[in-house]
Amino acid sequence: MNLGIEIFGVRFKNPVWVASGTFGYGEEATKLYDVSLLGAVVTKGLSLRPRLGNETPRIAETPCGMLNSIGLQNPGVEAFLKDIYPRIEKIDTHFIVNVFGESEEEYVEVCKALESAEKVVAYELNVSCPNVKKGGIIFGHDPVILGRLVERVKSAVRKPVLVKLSPNVTDITQFAKACVDAGADGLVLINTLVGMKIDVKRRKPDLATKTGGLSGPAILPIAVRMVYQVYEKLGDEVPIIGVGGISNWEDALQHVMAGASAVQVGTANFFDPLAPLKILEGIRAYMEEEGVEDFSKLVGVAHGG
Repeated sequence: MNLGIEIFGVRFKNPVWVASGTFGYGEEATKLYDVSLLGAVVTKGLSLRPRLGNETPRIAETPCGMLNSIGLQNPGVEAFLKDIYPRIEKIDTHFIVNVFGESEEEYVEVCKALESAEKVVAYELNVSCPNVKKGGIIFGHDPVILGRLVERVKSAVRKPVLVKLSPNVTDITQFAKACVDAGADGLVLINTLVGMKIDVKRRKPDLATKTGGLSGPAILPIAVRMVYQVYEKLGDEVPIIGVGGISNWEDALQHVMAGASAVQVGTANFFDPLAPLKILEGIRAYMEEEGVEDFSKLVGVAHGG
């Protein structure tokens, strides 16, 4: 069975990746299994300067999922290149760095700092961040601001630029189109949904920030729907990476059949660290059973015709 894929000019050994914020920077899991078996590792988000993140508590369990409000805690791109990158260079798989900033300039500077890191094959822009120069509006909630950000980054770097879209919008296809028109090399669907949990004994929200990002199995139907809608609108114009609610191989194939060329496993890493490998083997077994020789033949099949 051929599980290899080639998208945005990069060849990946398989379509099962791990999602940003759920797998550290890749090195942490090397104590559990051979990380080189993964198609790619998407790192925890990196900013221009170090961030301490939000006050605690910043994680809360929910039915079939979890809320998080970590606040993008990270050591900054300089510390990443100096202290972390030399250790992950030895891992035989591709790395994609999740990037965020509070202005267009910060996104550009982080990506430019990573241009010489050969192990990093692409950038994933986290656009669920406030643009401080535009009054705090979220980059991913305004298609004009989003398109301009993508254009700025694309014009400054040579590596592929992916955009991780927010589901907290009215019509996600409008934002997907804005990214493609601005030159995005790929789309990642979806980021977390805004949610809240209240402790009825304390009569207060569980999270210090009140709201947080909902992820886990509960959001699978929403993520699959959005992948389907974007693929229906854009077709093969740009590769889609499906993420959201994937816990097993069937979940992953729902994303793929909706239109995703690859998938990212996120929250499942917390309750089953071996989930990505089980999902990979499950897809392989499905292909053998169904007589599918090439994984790419499964992409978008739910659309028929």
